[in-house]
Amino acid sequence: MAHDDSAATDEGAVDDRRAALAYLDEAWEEALLDGIAPDCVAHAALFAALKELVLSFGEEATARFVERLPDRLRKGDYTLPSLAH
Repeated sequence: MAHDDSAATDEGAVDDRRAALAYLDEAWEEALLDGIAPDCVAHAALFAALKELVLSFGEEATARFVERLPDRLRKGDYTLPSLAH
């Protein structure tokens, strides 16, 4: 029974992450339409994300998370398939 609750919680977290990404994608597009350079939006998004992680988990835990990013980037963890328009 506990496993089913865990699976439901995991599904809820995935749904929340997808919804959050949709909000961020919309804000990103609005910034680009307003003429803000994509690299400026990316830097601001990274700053905001790291700030929230530090507030939630502290500097050391966030630093450990960031230390794993190069390997995850190289493995393609943050590469999404291209979407046809």
